[in-house]
Amino acid sequence: MTMATRGAGLRTRREVHGATALHGHRRWRPTPYVVFGGLFWIVMSLAFWRVPMCCDFGQHAAVVERLKDNLLHPRHPMADLPGAGSPYYSPYAVAQGVFARVTGLAGWEVVKLAGPLNLLVLLTGLGRFVRVLTPRQWAPVLALFAMVVLWGTRMAWWSGYLGLMSMTGNLAYPSTFAIGLAFWAWGWAGSLAKSREPRSPWPYAGLGALCGVILLVHPISSVAAVIGVVALAASARRPLPGLWKWAVTAVTAAVIAASWPYYSVFSLVGDESVDWIHRQLYTEMPQRFWLALLGLPALALRCRKNPRDPLVLMFVLDCAVVAYGWFSGHYTYGRILGLTLVPLQFALAIELAAPRPWRRWRTALAGVAATGAAVGFFTLQAGAVVPRALDPVGFDQPPRWPGYGWAVSRMHRGDVVLTNGYYPTRSVPAYGANLVAPAWPDTSLDEDTRNHRLQEVRDYLAPDSSRTERERIVRRYDVRWLLLTPDQKVPKEAVVVAWGPRTGEVLARVGGGDTKQ
Repeated sequence: MTMATRGAGLRTRREVHGATALHGHRRWRPTPYVVFGGLFWIVMSLAFWRVPMCCDFGQHAAVVERLKDNLLHPRHPMADLPGAGSPYYSPYAVAQGVFARVTGLAGWEVVKLAGPLNLLVLLTGLGRFVRVLTPRQWAPVLALFAMVVLWGTRMAWWSGYLGLMSMTGNLAYPSTFAIGLAFWAWGWAGSLAKSREPRSPWPYAGLGALCGVILLVHPISSVAAVIGVVALAASARRPLPGLWKWAVTAVTAAVIAASWPYYSVFSLVGDESVDWIHRQLYTEMPQRFWLALLGLPALALRCRKNPRDPLVLMFVLDCAVVAYGWFSGHYTYGRILGLTLVPLQFALAIELAAPRPWRRWRTALAGVAATGAAVGFFTLQAGAVVPRALDPVGFDQPPRWPGYGWAVSRMHRGDVVLTNGYYPTRSVPAYGANLVAPAWPDTSLDEDTRNHRLQEVRDYLAPDSSRTERERIVRRYDVRWLLLTPDQKVPKEAVVVAWGPRTGEVLARVGGGDTKQ
């Protein structure tokens, strides 16, 4: 190369000045999603932290406590029983158990810390998925706000349902982590589907491994996650020639799921133990989800342009599974309704992220969507992010369950508590105590056995129970403590130790147990 040629080459380079010259490229500027997603992460993390333990939180904290005690062979999450085969012992829970053992943190502390981490996985996965669908910069921002606001006007407080209000309770649950991974899986599958160049099977195997982990972390959410992957695969430019690579994804997912030593995910197929709990998801469906239907015009437009659009296919397949749950009586499949709304919400967000000028119909759609978002926010979701002290209206607030530190502080780890109170049966095991009768079904415990234990608790607490019968139950289950509501009679042989400062519940000692000093 001559000096003249070299000099010409140098002159054609872009000149840089100032601080930018240190890097030789343009200064990085955050996208709208980085800005608004970051702000959302901060606000929701704070909103989550201000809500005390409630609902299923105690169950998940109890899982961590059992893994902290014995990582390889944990006991039942809520009772002094074997825990082999419990689906609560997922890779997600085991990772939390390891963290608890290393740090010495309590189970409830680990679960509380998991909330912001799960939200980060969710937000980054959402951004990745939407970028696969569209290059419009504001689409992920609008998709996020549509996902957390456009639900209905009746509370949908279920694990895996990501409205603002329910997020204050379930951010730390495995379902939220699984949905975040599902968004990442959809982004991955979308990239593979859009690729024009031949690819090796390894990326497909990696996607399968991710799907297998989702299946183990939260089996019901994995149904919607797999549906999304199938929809994206079917939307590929040439789906049939690459079918064998997608088969690699399916096989890898199955192998990963089957290899998990703590429980068999395939044993859950056809399980009916929790179907009765989920029936209300169908009977109250219109009130809980009607605002998401504002995305139907946008989804219909996508279908008109491309019948194999991934959001269209995803919505159709999700609806088919939800319909199967209704007609078969397996109402647990209704749990995927939270992700069934995503195609509607995201299609609307992508349409409204289109550059201006807009046509009249899009302007009208934006007006209707804004009205629906306002209705959803002010009637149901606002209390999640507006504290009571700053609330000028009186929005509904997240539940504030009573705490049970006053009771468990007097117990030894592993002590058995007899109670049928709604709050304590869901909270006390979070601190390492055990119940006579677990509050929720679990495949590690035969349901007939659980129902028999529940009946034994009722028999003990019956006003006409005899002392002989009560002593038999205490000996059989090694009961050390009673936790009674104010209207329940304290047996003569029990020794009252403390009263709940908020609820007036009574903690009494039985069976020769002693109070922890």
